[in-house]
Amino acid sequence: MSSSPSFFGPSASSRRHFLAKNALGISSLASAWLLNREGLLAQPKPSLEQVTYDLLPKRPIEAPRAQAMISIFTGGGPSHLDLFDYKPALEKYAGQQFPGKDIKYDNAGQATSIVMPSKWKFNRRGECGMEINDTLLPHFAEITDEVTLIRSMNLPNIRNHVAGMRALTTGRGPEGWPSLGSWITYGLGAESQNLPAFVALVLGGNPPGSPFWDSRHLPSVYQGTIVRETEPRIANLRPPMHLRGEAQKNQLGLLDKLNRDHLAELPGEDDLSARIASYELAARMQTEATDALDLSRESEATKKLYGLDDPTTQRMGEACLLARRLVERGVRFVQIWNYGWDMHENLFAALEGACAKADKPAAGLVKDLKGRGLLDSTIVQWGGEMGRLPVVQNRGAGREPGRDHNTEGFSLWMAGGGLKKGHIHGATDEFGHRAVQDIVTQHDFHCTLLRQFGLDPDSLTYQHSGQSVALVEKGQGSVVDGILA
Repeated sequence: MSSSPSFFGPSASSRRHFLAKNALGISSLASAWLLNREGLLAQPKPSLEQVTYDLLPKRPIEAPRAQAMISIFTGGGPSHLDLFDYKPALEKYAGQQFPGKDIKYDNAGQATSIVMPSKWKFNRRGECGMEINDTLLPHFAEITDEVTLIRSMNLPNIRNHVAGMRALTTGRGPEGWPSLGSWITYGLGAESQNLPAFVALVLGGNPPGSPFWDSRHLPSVYQGTIVRETEPRIANLRPPMHLRGEAQKNQLGLLDKLNRDHLAELPGEDDLSARIASYELAARMQTEATDALDLSRESEATKKLYGLDDPTTQRMGEACLLARRLVERGVRFVQIWNYGWDMHENLFAALEGACAKADKPAAGLVKDLKGRGLLDSTIVQWGGEMGRLPVVQNRGAGREPGRDHNTEGFSLWMAGGGLKKGHIHGATDEFGHRAVQDIVTQHDFHCTLLRQFGLDPDSLTYQHSGQSVALVEKGQGSVVDGILA
C-alpha cells in the first residue's frame, strides 16, 4: 500500500516538498524581518532583576551649577517688541509698508504689512544698562543685574501656540513626549522624599492642548503634580473623615501588600513599580505638602514683596511664593503656567494688564531667592513660546490693533543657577522679526539647562519599547556657552 511521502523522509527532498515543509518557518522569518524594519518587533523580555523607579537623589555626571528650576511660562507669547527688544526702525517706518523680507504670518487672513511701533519708551536699567520697557516692567528693571536676557529665541518650523509650548517643554512640536520637568527629575530625583519632585502650578485654567507636565514614555513617578491656584491646591490630598487615622493606615497597608504581591509575579513591570512609588509618596505628602503650601507662615514683608497684598498681583504672587517654598524643601522643578499673553487685538491695553499682574511677583521671586542664598543654585526662567510680529494685526472694524505670532525671533529671560548676570545674548534683525545673531533654538535651550544640572544631553535617555528616547536627540542642539558664568 503506497502512502503519501513523509515530510521528514528522504522522499521529501524536492523543492515543492521543501517549501511545503518549511512554509511556516519561512513566513515567520519574513514577518520578523518586516516587523523589525518597521520597528514593531517585540523586544527581549526584561531582566528578572526588579527595576525600581523612585525620587531618591541621583549623582549627576558633572558638577551641577543648579539644583532646582522655577519656570514661569507666560503662555500666549509676550510681545518682545514692547517689553525687551527696542527697535528704532519701527518708529522710522511707523504706518508704512513693511520694507523687510517676507513676513511669516500665522494668520494671513487678518494680517497687514503696516509697521506698528511700540507706544512706550525704553530705558537702560541697572549697572549692566539693559534696555527695557521699564514703564510696564518697573520691578523687572530692579533685577536686570541678575538676569540673562536672550533676545534670539527661535522655534524652527513652528507657528502656533500648542506646538510652541510643546517645543519649549518637551523638545518637539508634535504631541506625546516627556516634559522637561520629567526629564530633570528622572535624571536627578529629588532632595525631598515627602514632596513631588515636579510640580505644575496652573493659573487661570489649564493651557490649551495636552498637559505639558506629563511623563509620557518615562515612568509615571516623574510626571508633574498639579497644584491649583485656590484651595484645595492638591486634589484628594486629605482623606475623608471616616477614613482618617487607623482606617486609612490599614487600607494603605492592604493596598501596598496586594501591589507588591502582584509586582513579584510581574518582575520588570515598570508602570506598576512607579504606581507603587506614587502611592507611597501620596501618603507621605499629606503632612509635608500641607505645610509647604501654607502661606500663612510667611512674614508680612515677604507677602508684600510678592504682591499678596494687592488683588492685581495676588494670584501670581501666591504662585511664585509657593514655588520658592517648594524648592527650598527639595522640589526639583516647579513650572508656573501663566496663560494669557496672546494679544492679537487691543495689544497695548492687554499688555498693560498682563504685566501689572506678573511683573512684581516674578521680580519678587528673584529678590527673595537671592536674599535667602538660593538664587545661585536655582534657575528662574520667564517667557513664553513665541513673541509678536512688528506689523499690525487687525481683527475688524472698531477693534484696536494687535500683533500676530512670531516664532522666528523672540525674547525670554533667566536668572541664577550659574548663568551670567546683567547679560544680553543674541539679537533679532532691525525690525525684531527674525533672530539673526547667536540664535537659540529649543534644543539649545534644553541642552544648556541640562548641562547646568550636571546632566549630559546625549546620555540622558530612556529605553521605551525598544527605542531610546531623549529630550534632545543627538546632533539637534548644543550648549549656549555665551550665557554661562
